Parts: sequence; structure tokens; C-alpha cells
Amino acid sequence: MKNLKLTAILCLLSLFAFASVSQTQKDALLAIYNATNGDSWEKSWDLKQPISDWYGLTIENDNVVEISLSFNNLNGNLPNDISALTALRVLNLSFNKLEGELPSTLTKITRLEELKLFSNNFSGSIPSDIGNLTNLRSLELYNNNFIGEIPSSIGNLEKLENLILSSNLLIGKLPDSISNLKSLKVLSLFDNSFLGTIPSSIGNLTHLEELVLSNNAFYGNLPNELAQLDNLKTLLLNNNAFKGNYAALKNKLPNIVDFDLDEANMKGVLVTLDEEDDDNDDD
Repeated sequence: MKNLKLTAILCLLSLFAFASVSQTQKDALLAIYNATNGDSWEKSWDLKQPISDWYGLTIENDNVVEISLSFNNLNGNLPNDISALTALRVLNLSFNKLEGELPSTLTKITRLEELKLFSNNFSGSIPSDIGNLTNLRSLELYNNNFIGEIPSSIGNLEKLENLILSSNLLIGKLPDSISNLKSLKVLSLFDNSFLGTIPSSIGNLTHLEELVLSNNAFYGNLPNELAQLDNLKTLLLNNNAFKGNYAALKNKLPNIVDFDLDEANMKGVLVTLDEEDDDNDDD
């Protein structure tokens, strides 16, 4: 009798485990698995096992809230079905072989807090409605093949702390809306084809600790407001076309640790930063 009861309990527990996530969410996970060659992952999912046992998933209150599958040999495209994971807070698919454009439905997952897709082969533009993801704290898309400009809707991400878009094929000027990112700590854009002057509104990013703009086509004088960013620890501006002598700029930033400008900009004595009118509105 005891054995029968134990068997019944185990069956119920197994049933609950399989039923812990809705069929809609399970179908979305299976779509990801099939679209990214799941059979060839480093750590694949045993589809016969409960979803709670699938590698890289975190489930809370019967919802998938995290997918972390970095370094897992995902190969293929992300499916539009991913938008069914409406409770997802963390999506980390870094260091894989994913390609193609980001699914148009990705920006419907409005609870996302961390979107980490770096070191893949994604292409196409950053979605123009990326600003819908208003809970994002970290947007890391570096080391891909994204093209086009930074969407102006980026300014809607007022909780954003890390914006890392380095090593892509991005172009254009910094959007004025970037000054809305008052929580931003890291802004890294190096190794793209950005151009234009640095807007004076950069001074609004008072929490900024890391500003990396190297290897682009920025030009003109640095704005006076740059010296107001007294939380800066890293400032890398080399391999652009900035004008002026900024030899004393390092001394104006009390917490600076990593500082890099072109040699031509480090000669002479800096009294004040020369200010140049922003040309972000010029086409």
C-alpha cells in the first residue's frame, strides 16, 4: 500500500513538473531549440524531461524568466515565437553562432531586463522600436554585424545601465535622445563608423563610468560638459578626428583610471575644453 501511495505521489510530482510551464511557452522554447539546431548544442535539452530540468532555464511562478545559453553552439536564427515568453527577464545567448536579423517580435518582451546577444553573427538593423523594452538595464550587442544607426527610441530606456554596441557596422551620429539615459554607467561604441561631434548633452549622463568611442569617425572639439562626468573611470577616444589639446583633461576627471587619446591630442596645455556647436541636426 505504501508503495502504491509513493508511486502515485511521484506520478503527481512528475505531472506538475511537466505542467509547470504553459504549452504556449513550451512551444516557444521548442521553436528556439529547432531554429538553432538544438541537437548539436554543447548542452542540449532532453525534450523527454521536465522543462525545469532543461539546461540554462530559470523558471519562477510557472514562467520562464531567464534563458542563459552562452558558449553553447547555438547555430541558426532566432524565431519570432520567442515573443511568447512574456515573463522573460534575461536573455543571454552570447558566444554562439546565431545569425540573421533579430526577430521583429523581440521588442514585445517588455519585461526584459538583460539582453545579451554579443559575439554572434547577427545582422540587419537594431529594431527601431527597441525603446519598447523600457525595463532594460543591459543591452549588449557587440561583436556582431549590425548595420544602420542607433534608433532614436533608445532614449526611452531610462533604466539602462549598460549600452555596449562595439565592433559592429553601425553608422551615423549619436542620437540626441541618448542624453535621456540618466542611469547609464557604460557607453561603449568603439570599432564602428559613427561620425559627428560629441553632443554637449553627454554631460547629462552623470552616472557614466565608462565611455569608449575609439575607432570611429567622430570629429570636432570635445564639449566642456565632458569634464562634468566626475564618475568616469574609463575614457577611450583614440582613432577619431577630434581637434584640440587635451593634455590636462585627465586631471579634470578625479576617478579616471583608463585614459586614451591620440598622441596629437595630448600635446600642449589645456585651459578649458573648446566647445563646438552640436551638428546632430545637420543632415
